[in-house]
Amino acid sequence: MDSCDRRVRAYKNGKTFDECKEIAESMNPYFKNQIIENNKILWTEILEKVDHDELIYKLTLKFLRRDGYDIGNHKIPEVKPFNP
Repeated sequence: MDSCDRRVRAYKNGKTFDECKEIAESMNPYFKNQIIENNKILWTEILEKVDHDELIYKLTLKFLRRDGYDIGNHKIPEVKPFNP
């Protein structure tokens, strides 16, 4: 059975999955600073900053959640610091 090699499949603008992960990781410090300054960042702001690249957008949210941020939901589309 053939399987897709995730290292060579091209996504938006010809980037591989690993390149998209690197881009998302590199943008997270900017988003974290925005959250610190404004106590939140809207999903739409993140989407605009990643130039509407859906994969990078989703990876960015995933990495923010991994780093301890509340990424919200469809009713509250914002990322903010997690308050236990």
